[in-house]
Amino acid sequence: MVRQIKWLKWVYLFLAILGAVLPTLANIEFAKSYGPAFDIQLFIELANNNPASQSLSRDLFIGSSAVFVWIISESKRLEMKNLWIVILTTFTIAFAFSAPLFLYLRELRIEEMNRN
Repeated sequence: MVRQIKWLKWVYLFLAILGAVLPTLANIEFAKSYGPAFDIQLFIELANNNPASQSLSRDLFIGSSAVFVWIISESKRLEMKNLWIVILTTFTIAFAFSAPLFLYLRELRIEEMNRN
């Protein structure tokens, strides 16, 4: 089981990297298409432009909100340090980055607890 956990943490780290790169590339494309300033109002408007994008936006909002609450709760339960990094990157990079980052850090914490 330890081997599986070590493998799993690397999957989480890989997903965190993808979660940083892919949304950033899309945000760069947005800035190129709609001007150098990141217009959050326009971004939200476009994210709700049709029923398909509304469905994805609402799905992400509800799902990420639930996971964010769990992240805070789980980090307290496991007495994880540096939760502020996860919270900050949720809003400055992307939830697609911070959620897998948290899972990676959680696996590290569980490994640490198992060693002690």
